[in-house]
Amino acid sequence: MKKLILPFFLLIVTLSVSVTRVKAQSATDDAGTYMAAITNAETDMNRTYMAYVSTAAHSSRKRKIERLRVQTVVSITDCRYKITELPLYKGDNSFRQSSLNYVLLCYKVFNEDYAHIVNMEDIAEQSYDAMQAYLLLQEATNDTLKVAMARMAKAQQDFAAKYNIKLVDQKTELDDKMDAADKLSKYHDKVYLLFFKCSWEDEQLTGAVNKKSITAIEQARNALDKYALEGMAALDTLRAFESDPSLSVACKQALAFYKKEAETQMPQVTDFFLKEENFDKIKKAMDAKGDSRTQQDVDTYNKAVNDMNAGADKYNQVNADLNNGRSQVIKNWNDTDKSFLDTHTPYYKG
Repeated sequence: MKKLILPFFLLIVTLSVSVTRVKAQSATDDAGTYMAAITNAETDMNRTYMAYVSTAAHSSRKRKIERLRVQTVVSITDCRYKITELPLYKGDNSFRQSSLNYVLLCYKVFNEDYAHIVNMEDIAEQSYDAMQAYLLLQEATNDTLKVAMARMAKAQQDFAAKYNIKLVDQKTELDDKMDAADKLSKYHDKVYLLFFKCSWEDEQLTGAVNKKSITAIEQARNALDKYALEGMAALDTLRAFESDPSLSVACKQALAFYKKEAETQMPQVTDFFLKEENFDKIKKAMDAKGDSRTQQDVDTYNKAVNDMNAGADKYNQVNADLNNGRSQVIKNWNDTDKSFLDTHTPYYKG
């Protein structure tokens, strides 16, 4: 069961300001033009990145997605070169260096840390804690970028104040789309973790059933019931995303299945295994007695056979119901998840 998420979403954002004092001069002559040269380079980088995010969410063509990821790395590199080539403005390197530090961090995160996080994806599937760590790593990476971005914004404001440049707050289409993608990623991960926690525990429960380990079944069953109840309670407090409750509803349907499995269906499975154990003991005792069997022994054995046959029929039915139900909820989740991301990830061609 693979996770359907936005591809390693980084919060690479543009500073939403415009410079009102820009003249038709070179960047080295006018402070406004100098500032615009830096912010324009960053905006070009962000456009390429948002195009990558959009394509990765809406397309299943892996080669195209990877090609756009590489283009994003190239775009970050181009941005770095453009800023590096700018000279100090009247000996002042504060804004230029702060912006350069941010772009270099973007490059490191997207080119180097990206590989590490992608490698963690398979590990993340192995446990809830690993999946949570995987998502937290992405969040921590974005937090690091936010700190660098805040420093850059402060340097920009200081530079503008120093050289009498008026900055006008403005929201661009690119800003809006990147904000929307960031909010989507956070909401999606919150719901996904609730689903994954139960789905992973269900896999442990299935493994315990296959081994016929009643102790392990009970441990996994109790944990699954607990996680399902906690998840459903969390979903009750979660608002719909942009008036779209579909992902939350699909998750709640899955958790309802896992709750039913843990509370009503799995006890029937363990009951059959106990009857099977009891039958094996009685049969072994009967075989050991040979010709010395009594009528009571025969009656006890026949009753155990009848219990086993009835239990086997019920077990087979419960097992079939579990397999069908599990397939349905996972398919419903995956279909809803894909549709949800496709609907809410902004389309952007750059």
